[in-house]
Amino acid sequence: MKKNDNMLGFRFLKSILKPIFIAYYNPKIIGKENIPSEGPIVICANHIHLMDQCLPLISTKRVVKYMAKKEYFDDKKVSWFFKMAGCIPVNRQIKDDNATNAALEHLKNGGAIGIFPEGTRNKTNKIIQPFKFGAVSMAQKTNALIVPCGIYGKYQFRSNDLAMVIGKPFRVKENDDLAVVNKKLQDEIVKLIGKAKKLREKK
Repeated sequence: MKKNDNMLGFRFLKSILKPIFIAYYNPKIIGKENIPSEGPIVICANHIHLMDQCLPLISTKRVVKYMAKKEYFDDKKVSWFFKMAGCIPVNRQIKDDNATNAALEHLKNGGAIGIFPEGTRNKTNKIIQPFKFGAVSMAQKTNALIVPCGIYGKYQFRSNDLAMVIGKPFRVKENDDLAVVNKKLQDEIVKLIGKAKKLREKK
């Protein structure tokens, strides 16, 4: 096991919060077997709610470091949580090289990174917002697999409405056009959102 996969704070929080999250939201998750058990991976999902990162986290035994906006770390009420969870602070007002380098280092050590390619929560009526290039770029630089996920539903108590479908991982080759790969990732996540929606419509 890699050194960066042995985060006691992360594992402690997960052991407490996972059963609470599952009992409260009753999420339906399909495709857990598509998350590789080892090696560098970038987990990418659409972003509809603050709790979205919890769905991939409870779907794997691996430690997944999420990139979170710096404002969370500046808020004393919640900063302890994001630090304990091993999140990487990102200053969204600038091109934050420190955050990028921290994520790249984690991937180079065989770790798992979680990213919402939209960059912020989708508060529009569109299925998805345009993707930024950070996820595919980091995957290309570190030979990491991209694991696409589609999230659908509402975070309400026992609503039977929340679902996530995890797609097949794919690799970004050294000479791949990132614009083409980014479009592929976006299209794949849109398909997975559709599958998650149908999953809950059958409830």
